[in-house]
Amino acid sequence: MTRRHEGRTGRRLTATEVDLEVVRQRALLIGTGFGTRDAEEAEESLAELALLADTAGADAVEIVLQRRDTPDPATYIGKGKAEELREAAVALDVDVVIFDDELSPAQQRNLERIFNVDVVDRVALILDIFAQHAGSLEGMLQVELAQLRYRLPRLRGRGTSLSQQGGGIGTRGPGETQLEVDRRRIQRRVTRLERQLLEVGRTRQTQRKARRRRSMPTVALVGYTNAGKSTLLNRITEADVLVEDRLFSTLDPTTRRLRMPGGEVILVSDTVGFVRRLPHQLVEAFRSTLEEVADADLLLHVVDAGAADVAGQLRAVRTVLAEVGAADLPEQIVVNKIDTVDDATLDGVLAELPGSIGVSARTGAGVDDLVALVGRRLRALARIVELAVPYDRGDVLAALHRDGEVLVEVHEAEGVRVRARLPEATAGRYAAFTSP
Repeated sequence: MTRRHEGRTGRRLTATEVDLEVVRQRALLIGTGFGTRDAEEAEESLAELALLADTAGADAVEIVLQRRDTPDPATYIGKGKAEELREAAVALDVDVVIFDDELSPAQQRNLERIFNVDVVDRVALILDIFAQHAGSLEGMLQVELAQLRYRLPRLRGRGTSLSQQGGGIGTRGPGETQLEVDRRRIQRRVTRLERQLLEVGRTRQTQRKARRRRSMPTVALVGYTNAGKSTLLNRITEADVLVEDRLFSTLDPTTRRLRMPGGEVILVSDTVGFVRRLPHQLVEAFRSTLEEVADADLLLHVVDAGAADVAGQLRAVRTVLAEVGAADLPEQIVVNKIDTVDDATLDGVLAELPGSIGVSARTGAGVDDLVALVGRRLRALARIVELAVPYDRGDVLAALHRDGEVLVEVHEAEGVRVRARLPEATAGRYAAFTSP
């Protein structure tokens, strides 16, 4: 982030000096704990906002929590409080003010007039982070669509500020980021993006159908951002997915093959990380990507063993899963990063999450047990069939061992009677051998 191009002495930096010195914005973070959140939850949310700001390229120089029962319709925090915080912002040489809740267009405009610096909310902050990390064409289209939907109602009263490409939080985006004031032109761009993403979604749906025809079970890694999903994918599939210790480092879904100990092959997909109050604009824009999760046979819900609020993170992820139709899928909770916590903490987390398994994707501890557990969970989901296979169809027996789990083989006069557990998509192939 290189929005400020002046040194602290007020001297304007040259282009070469800007390149040599990564200039981060100084941010004032403000939260109210509005809603049902208690003080502890509000503070945790603000701490997460500080992490989000850091990821976006800003340093939180001051964090303010103002407890309110209802937001002020004009300034969210009240004009008096806003004036008080403006003085603090000036004293701290703040570049951007970030609110922990979504602001209405009118509130944002009023606050910017008071603070005389950029004012963004949690939604704009997360959109900005997604804009920085979008790498694929689909990801860029999805982020741009989400940003346009967010900015469209905020055009009024912003003058030419949205007509320029900016370098600060909430002002940049991949692809065509120049936003004309003309609402109709933006609407046309939104329509064009929706059409492009529809085509990409059709391609993705075709790929999913092809995978189902190949009858390979699919496991989807889901979880809170920075829980270690990509590291776990790399560990169990020997993949080379980008891993960074930062929020939302993975936006584009990645699918890899995993050969299980029994010889069967499954697909493991990594997905975008979730966060509390993930902007609905992003959920809608990334719907085709998130629907990959809804087609999975099993969800591996990865949580960070050292997270301050594991239960809250679980709820946040499950809220988004419900929005994309994946709430009822079989789920296996995986407590990751067990190497970063002491035994007492780990025992407490595992006790709170019955049926969970602890692993360290970084060191490999517990990963073999996890793979074995995944195999058992997938086999338990498979359909049990009774088949009669003639002796001259050894190819069918070999295929049964490859596609599923053969439970019983009994040699009879006409052939082999087999009881096997098969994935639903595969069972139909053996209809001709179904035992009466």
